Amino acid sequence: MATARIADNDGVRIAYETHPRPDGPWTVLVHGLGYPRQGWGPLVDALRGHLSLVLVDNRGIGGSDVPEGPYDATQMAGDVRAVLDDLGIGAAHVVGTSLGGMIAQELAITCPERVDRLVLLASTPGGDAASPIPEPTRSLLAEVAQLEPLEALRRLVANALGPDADPALVERIVRLRTDTAQSTDGWQAQAVAGTTYDGGGRESAITAPTLVVHGTHDVVVAPANATLLDERIPDSRLAWIERGGHLAFWEHPEHVAALVVDHLTGGGATGAGATTAPGPGG
Repeated sequence: MATARIADNDGVRIAYETHPRPDGPWTVLVHGLGYPRQGWGPLVDALRGHLSLVLVDNRGIGGSDVPEGPYDATQMAGDVRAVLDDLGIGAAHVVGTSLGGMIAQELAITCPERVDRLVLLASTPGGDAASPIPEPTRSLLAEVAQLEPLEALRRLVANALGPDADPALVERIVRLRTDTAQSTDGWQAQAVAGTTYDGGGRESAITAPTLVVHGTHDVVVAPANATLLDERIPDSRLAWIERGGHLAFWEHPEHVAALVVDHLTGGGATGAGATTAPGPGG
């Protein structure tokens, strides 16, 4: 049964919930732009039979405070550290997706003693070497300002899924987003953290064994960024979710969970539905 709690980071209240297991290692899940902790969807059920989970609401969304922005990934990594402190956990596994992956990188870089193993889903190291937002998303972002808000959200959700996504899944995620609507101020403050992130090559200092997972058909964060992360992080491996989009863990929760559990419990297999090579365009 989930337990909701509040941590404090220098006066900013960070909401989170736990799903403990007697024999499951503590694993913190950090989401991306515009998604509260409920945004992990079916992945939570796929993971909690194996891991003790901590689901965090980033500052700016959900039950967390919305302090004045803009935010940055280092600041938001401090929020995750505050959650660990509140739980009395010295070190945990950390799973981050998209912006959450940037936050997870910062935590692993600045506080290596707090991260046992790391999983980066659909993320990027940022900076000049990173591949920019793919053209389909750039075009859509230019168009959505002219659309009715619900239709704009529906188009953005569909864009974040792979080419084979069930329309019913789009509607399920749209309902989640409308039920957990984020303030404009919170979204903009988080967006700055994501668009300005630059690891600056410091990924090479990450000592935690790292799994990089990316959908081959992600048009929000270019798949080339997964290759770049894998090249820069010394102890890493890369797994592709074939035809997966930016939210591949919604489309293929069992496949992604198999990869995550295998990595966090010390295995090395890539799991069902994923490949380590050749990846997009290979």
